[in-house]
Amino acid sequence: MIIKEMVQIPYLNCERMLHIYVPDVKKQEQFPVLYMFDGHNLFYDADATYGKSWGIKDYLDACEAQVIVVGIECSHEGHNRMSEFSPYSFERGHWGKVEASGQEFFKWMIEDLKPYIDTTYPTLTDAEHTYVGGSSMGGLMAVYGGSMHSDVYSKRICVSTAFGFGYRALMRDIHSIKDLSKGGGGFSFGEYEANDKDYFVRMTNFNLSCANALQAKGATCYV
Repeated sequence: MIIKEMVQIPYLNCERMLHIYVPDVKKQEQFPVLYMFDGHNLFYDADATYGKSWGIKDYLDACEAQVIVVGIECSHEGHNRMSEFSPYSFERGHWGKVEASGQEFFKWMIEDLKPYIDTTYPTLTDAEHTYVGGSSMGGLMAVYGGSMHSDVYSKRICVSTAFGFGYRALMRDIHSIKDLSKGGGGFSFGEYEANDKDYFVRMTNFNLSCANALQAKGATCYV
């Protein structure tokens, strides 16, 4: 079942749509929760930005996966998505200077969104059963949030991660973490996503270096 509902993001003074997958619920049954960015791209082609969704609902239904997926729709105004999904400020090309608010976004997710989801849906609330994932800038947020807030999100799914934005700052923060032994994550970047071979090699190295840094802190990673 897919549920769509609006929630308030007070620090942005706006509403945002949630796209929530809930498996068939049996009495007193509780489920892990995966929080994902760009929620409109997850389940239905009709909602997806470019007309093709991830097809996550079809996949989860087919394998009868027992997990709740909370997809948070991004802002569709100007470059706001870049700001909201950026843990670090940067200046780049046609985006110009982007003032990051990704850290504030995670504060809202942890302090407001997660408590709401946990009191509204049949969730397993501990970090072991709480995950975060996304692609591109959402992948960057997943790496950041799963690392800096591993007490909330134990695992991260990082697809086509936009490592080009704030990579050095991210690695600096990861190196500052003492222990990630209770966490893990998966990293994916496909050859056909790259504009050229050099870009593919660079992004592959970013993924490998990040995974190695996390593993050095005790996390279990798959690339």
